[in-house]
Amino acid sequence: MDHEQDYVIEMLHITKEFPGIKANDDITLQLRRGEIHALLGENGAGKSTLMSVLFGLYQPDQGEIRKDGKPVKINNPNDATALHIGMVHQHFKLIDVFTVLDNIILGAEDTKFGFVQRKEARKKVEELSRRYGLAVDLDAKVEDITVGMQQRVEILKMLYRDNEVLIFDEPTAVLTPQEITELMQIMKGLVKEGKSILFISHKLNEIMEVSDRVTVLRKGRYIGTVVTAETTAPELSRMMVGHDVQLVVDKAPAQPGDVVLSVRDLHVPSKLYKHDAVKGVSFDVRAGEIVCIAGIDGNGQTELVFGLTGLEKCSAGTIQMCGQDITHAPIRKRSEAGISHIPEDRHKHGLVLDFSLEQNLVLQTFEELRFQSMGFIRFGEVRKYAERLIEQYDVRSGQGPLTVARSMSGGNQQKAIIAREIDRDLPLIIAVQPTRGLDVGAIENIHRQIVAQRDAGKAVLLVSLELDEVMNLSDRILVMYEGEIVGELDPKKTTVEELGLYMAGAKRQEHAEGVRA
Repeated sequence: MDHEQDYVIEMLHITKEFPGIKANDDITLQLRRGEIHALLGENGAGKSTLMSVLFGLYQPDQGEIRKDGKPVKINNPNDATALHIGMVHQHFKLIDVFTVLDNIILGAEDTKFGFVQRKEARKKVEELSRRYGLAVDLDAKVEDITVGMQQRVEILKMLYRDNEVLIFDEPTAVLTPQEITELMQIMKGLVKEGKSILFISHKLNEIMEVSDRVTVLRKGRYIGTVVTAETTAPELSRMMVGHDVQLVVDKAPAQPGDVVLSVRDLHVPSKLYKHDAVKGVSFDVRAGEIVCIAGIDGNGQTELVFGLTGLEKCSAGTIQMCGQDITHAPIRKRSEAGISHIPEDRHKHGLVLDFSLEQNLVLQTFEELRFQSMGFIRFGEVRKYAERLIEQYDVRSGQGPLTVARSMSGGNQQKAIIAREIDRDLPLIIAVQPTRGLDVGAIENIHRQIVAQRDAGKAVLLVSLELDEVMNLSDRILVMYEGEIVGELDPKKTTVEELGLYMAGAKRQEHAEGVRA
């Protein structure tokens, strides 16, 4: 074994239990100084729990943590910060109404006579952002910037605190392909500067590209640690899932039917700027096809979905659903008109986090006769329904239907939303980043479910930033760039490179209104 001084962090025999679940069962993880060490495992394998123990958010039931060879006690995140351990969480810990600069210095302010030294702080942040290639607008409010930018803010927060051990929890789950490439460069740069990185992920290609070593967890147990250069993606996926996984979607050619969703010259205002985020977009989605909106994050996809689902008012244009005009209909009416929505932000728009899993599964349907009688909810029916969905979609949680949504792993929260939306059996499914933050096994399952919905005659509008998913799942691709549709592509006839050129705005088709039937 290596000499102790080579390890900056050692987590030895860590065990952590929650009601109904052993999240970490005797796990040992050793981080060498100056390495990128990946932590790989399925959703709910215990990766985030292990890192939360290291960051002081949880106390281990057994085991010890060493920093530079010496045992340490990390009672809370402030202790972690004092030991120069920082963490970028999967769901960012930012204050929406504060500016980027205020978020970065919050809790670590330099004060003089009780006043925050903003000028000095700003200088330091600007210097860090230049040095590490992390360009952000320091004066923008967090609620107005893209998810990719929010992540940069989280990284700058760590660097501002002079952290030397950096934990990235699923950092690419929310990023575009371009942003992922940039993040990989940033991570390599950080290690060159002497930082050590723990990188939680279940994306095999990223792990292969960026990590030096990989530790694999499965169902809370330690499976092994391997040197990345000496292993392969199939080998890692076998260690992670316990069996071989099919990485390509099996699907027959689409059999499109009638137009379900028809959008004409739609304009949706931008929250951030005075202009429209969606500028005159027109397209149709027919029954029995998967139409994918592809693009780099921040090109109007989010606002387009908000406009379609009623989360944002449209400033011009029309939306028809099965021939019915729903341009100005409230959200509930759109839902009744036949739209189910798997949202981009599962915490803000997908779940009521303090409700139980079973309550979340009937959020839109509790008024239906099967779930209520004379205004009283039939709890037994809700329970039976929840148990069926949990079984069918492999939603893993400590206490089954009674589990509080907040306590579930991100991937299992996602599965719950997908189960609820697909099971509503409506003519149109709008799926935004449906497999974000899911592992290969779960992605395989959800892609199968989406294709099955298409084959059952549903119209699917997929919005995805994952190029593999776009190419694999869609029957037609519409590329959005700066609020407009700049190309309509056939996934069978195009390449990832060509798609990338449209996404970057380097190429556009004339008449790409997507109106062609």
